[in-house]
Order: sequence, then C-alpha cells, then structure tokens
Amino acid sequence: MGADTSAHPGPRVIGLTGGIGSGKSAAADCFAELGATLVDADVIARALTAPGGAAIEPLRAAFGDWAITSEGALDRAAMRERAFADATVRQQLEGILHPLIRQQCEREIAAATGPYVLLVVPLLVETGGWIGRCERIVVVDCPEDLQRARVMQRSGLSEAQVRAIMDSQASRAQRRAAAHEIIDNAGDFDSLRAQVDALHQRFLPDRV
Repeated sequence: MGADTSAHPGPRVIGLTGGIGSGKSAAADCFAELGATLVDADVIARALTAPGGAAIEPLRAAFGDWAITSEGALDRAAMRERAFADATVRQQLEGILHPLIRQQCEREIAAATGPYVLLVVPLLVETGGWIGRCERIVVVDCPEDLQRARVMQRSGLSEAQVRAIMDSQASRAQRRAAAHEIIDNAGDFDSLRAQVDALHQRFLPDRV
C-alpha cells in the first residue's frame, strides 16, 4: 500500500529517486515524455542558487562571500568541498535550501496538469520528510560499480571523489528497502524505457 496522502489533496504524487549515476534523470525524462508532470528538486535547487535566486542572500549571510561567485551564484565547487569536509556546513546548507526547495515543489505540484506528478528527489530516502508526501516510491537501481563508472565518465571526477559522494548518500540496500517499485537500469536504454512504460500505465489515475 502507498503512503497516506489524505493530508495532501491534489494530484497523485509518485516519488522517483536513485543514487548518483543510477540513471534517474533518464528515467524521469521517459516519464515526462509519457505525460507525467515532472517536479525536479535538483532543477529547483539550481534555480534557487542561480544569480538572483531566492537562496543566494540567505547563503551569503550564513557562509560569507566565499560561497558566492562573482556572477552572484552559489559557488558549487567551493561549497561541495566544504560541505563534504564539515558536517556542520552541510547541515547549515541543507537547513537553508531544503525548506525553499520544499515550498517550490509544493507550488509546482499544486499547479500540475498531467495525470500524476513525478517528484524527482535525489536524496528522497536520506531526507525522510519526502517519503510521506509520495503515494509510491520508485527507485532507479544499478550495481555500484556501474554507478561509479558512469559518474567518472560523465563528470571527470576521480574514483575517490565519486566514492565520497556515494558514501554520503543512502546505501543501495537502504534505497531498495524504501522502494515500492524498482527500475533495473543495469541494461540499455530500451530496457529502461520499457520498464517506465509499464509503470506509467499503473500510475494513471484509473489504476491501482
């Protein structure tokens, strides 16, 4: 059974998550092509931390000018380095960003026009407040060595850097344990798309 969503009237909300390099963005794009309304916490976070974004001045006040680039955006590289090295910095950052992200997600959910909302949250399992917002949770899954290889290929990060990011996220087992549905993305794109197609049919409003 899904979570009790009676406190959140409105469209059906399906949560989508997965570890870095799992392919959740590709899966999300497939759902969007089928008509789901995409609400992506990462996209929202980037807008909040872009020049003029609502998070910029709170971040400057909390961390100082080192956290903001000359263009007026969050200095992601500097913040990533500090946040991974210091849990207090990471907690401060999350304390500023998470409520703003949540507010914008709720606005976009309320304005949704698709048959259901696909709420894409990379840290859905880690920031447990999201779980109760979703009727179903879909986890995009693949072996960890494949995750590492994909991230290293696309980002140029070292294996040690990728391992550090993965270590800061929920484990593969924790994500799988939280899932109502698992998309196996160890194969090719056609396999991913076929699994998304099948889930989309189940998520349509007249289905259970």
